[in-house]
Amino acid sequence: MSNLLTIKGLKIEGRSDETWTPIINGVDLELKKGEVLGLIGESGAGKSTIGLAAMGYTRDGVRISDGSVEFDGVDLVNASAALKRGLLGKRIAYVAQSAAASFNPAHKLIDQHTEGPVQHGVSSRSNSMEDGVELYRKLRLPNPDEIGFRYPHQVSGGQLQRAMTAMAMSCRPDLIIFDEPTTALDVTTQIEVLASIRQIVEEFDTAAIYITHDLAVVAQMADKIKVLLRGDEVEESDTRTMLSAPKEDYTKSLWAVREFKRPEKEAVPDGAVPVVSVRGVTAAYGTADVLHDVSFDIHAGRTVAVVGESGSGKSTTARCITGLLPPRKGEISFDGQVLPLDYRKRTKDQLRQAQMIYQMADTALNPRKTIGQIIGRPVEFYGGLKGTQRRERVNELLDQIELEPSQYYNRLPSELSGGQKQRVGIARALAAEPKFIICDEVTSALDQLVAEGILRLLADLQDKLGLSYMFITHDLATVKSIADEVVVMKDGIVVEQGPKTEMFSPPHHAYTDLLLSSVPEMDPDWLNDLLKERGVDNIGDAAVDKM
Repeated sequence: MSNLLTIKGLKIEGRSDETWTPIINGVDLELKKGEVLGLIGESGAGKSTIGLAAMGYTRDGVRISDGSVEFDGVDLVNASAALKRGLLGKRIAYVAQSAAASFNPAHKLIDQHTEGPVQHGVSSRSNSMEDGVELYRKLRLPNPDEIGFRYPHQVSGGQLQRAMTAMAMSCRPDLIIFDEPTTALDVTTQIEVLASIRQIVEEFDTAAIYITHDLAVVAQMADKIKVLLRGDEVEESDTRTMLSAPKEDYTKSLWAVREFKRPEKEAVPDGAVPVVSVRGVTAAYGTADVLHDVSFDIHAGRTVAVVGESGSGKSTTARCITGLLPPRKGEISFDGQVLPLDYRKRTKDQLRQAQMIYQMADTALNPRKTIGQIIGRPVEFYGGLKGTQRRERVNELLDQIELEPSQYYNRLPSELSGGQKQRVGIARALAAEPKFIICDEVTSALDQLVAEGILRLLADLQDKLGLSYMFITHDLATVKSIADEVVVMKDGIVVEQGPKTEMFSPPHHAYTDLLLSSVPEMDPDWLNDLLKERGVDNIGDAAVDKM
C-alpha cells in the first residue's frame, strides 16, 4: 500500500529577535491510510509543530526551511493557499489540545459542525446536521439529538473534546491530527473518548497522527510510535516493540518516569487550626445546586488532592474557596477566620494569601501580554515592586519554573509550548507570595518528565515556604506522588476522604474503585481488556455508555 503522507528531511525554524533558530532537525515520517502513528516526547520536542507541518501549516514566526511534506501526491510545502484551503478541513482535519480555546463561544456546536461540510461542498446544511447528530451518537455524547444546540460553555470538557472529534470527521477526512485530545480529561471520560476515537478511525479507515505525552494512552491508540527530543527523531518502531524493548536511553527514561513519591508526613496535631476549612458548602449555577454540603480541611504544609470525574464539582469547589462563586450555604475559613463569600468583599491580603493555577493555560494567559508583563502584574499589585525590582523578581520566578529569563521574558504566550505556558501560570500564582495555592490540573498539559519536575518543584516550594495545596487532578499517579490526603467527589458530593495511604488501600468506595481501575496502563491490550471486563464486546458497543 502506498503512503498517504510522506515527510522527508523536514526542517523547521522559529524566529526570535530577527534570528531564525532550528526547531525540527530533519525528521522523516511515513503514514498509510488507516494507520495511526503516535508522536511522543517531552514539552518542546516538536510534536505539535510536526503535526501542524503535516497539514502544510506553520504558526506565525515559524517556517519550513527544508524538506518535503507530501499528502496523497500533493506537495504541501509549495502548494498554493487555495489548494491547501481545499484540503484542510475536507481531507485533512485537526483536533486541538484545548477544545475550550478552539470553539467559537458565540455559536452553537451544530452550527460550527456544519460550517466545514457546507463550505467544502460536501453536503447541505440539513444533511450535515443529520450527520452531526449521528456522529455525536457514535461518539457517545449524551442526548445526541439535542446537545448540538448548546453553546461550548454549556457542555463538559470531555463532551467538548468529542464534539471537536465529530467536527473533524464531518467531511470524512483521510487524515486527522489529534493533538493531545484527552490531556484535560478525567480517567473515566478519557476511556470513553479513546474508545470513541479508535472506533471512528477504524470505521472510516482514517489515518491519524496521535500526539501525546501520555505513554499509556499512546499504547492504546497507535500502530507505531515515533519518539522525539528537541526536534530530533530518537527512534521509531511498532508499538509493542517500542513498549517492550526500546533501544535508546532517552526512550527508556520516558518509560521509567513517575518515580517521585513524597515521603509520608506526620499526622496533623490535634487541635491544629486548618489553613483552609470548607464547611457545609452548597453552591449553584443559576437555580440548580451543583455542590451539596461539601466539607473538608487543608492544614499548613499539606497537600489535599481532590479527585473525581468531569462534572463532579472539583473546580466549582475551588471557585467557592476563592470567592469567584459565592456559596448559597456554608462557610469558608482561612486560618480560623471566616472569609466573606464574595471575593469582592475580601481584603487585598486575603486575596493574596489564596492563589489559583488554572487548568487551561491557553485561556488563562492574556495573549496580548508578554510573559514578563503577565508575571509582573501580581508582583506589582501585591508586592508594590516596580522598575528594576519588578524585573528582578520576575526573573527569579522564571528561574524557579525553569524558564530562562533572557529567552522568555519578552515572549508572548503564543510563542510557548503548552507545558511552558502552564509553568508561567505557576509563576504567576507564586508572584503573590501566597500561603495557599489551588492547583487545578497543573500537570495535565505537561509531558511526564516535565510533570515530574513540576511536582518536585511544588514539593520543594511547599517545604521551603510552608505552602498548602489543594490539588485538583484526574491523574491518580499524581495523587500518589504528592498528596497527603485525598477527597473523592461525585456529582457535587464528597463520597470518601482520608489519608492517602487509606484511600489507596482496599476496600474502596465503589466510585473510588471505578476511578482506580480506569487509569490506563502501558499495555496495548489494556483498553480492549477493560471494555470486555465491563461488558463491552467491541469498541462500538453502546454499553460503553454505562462506564
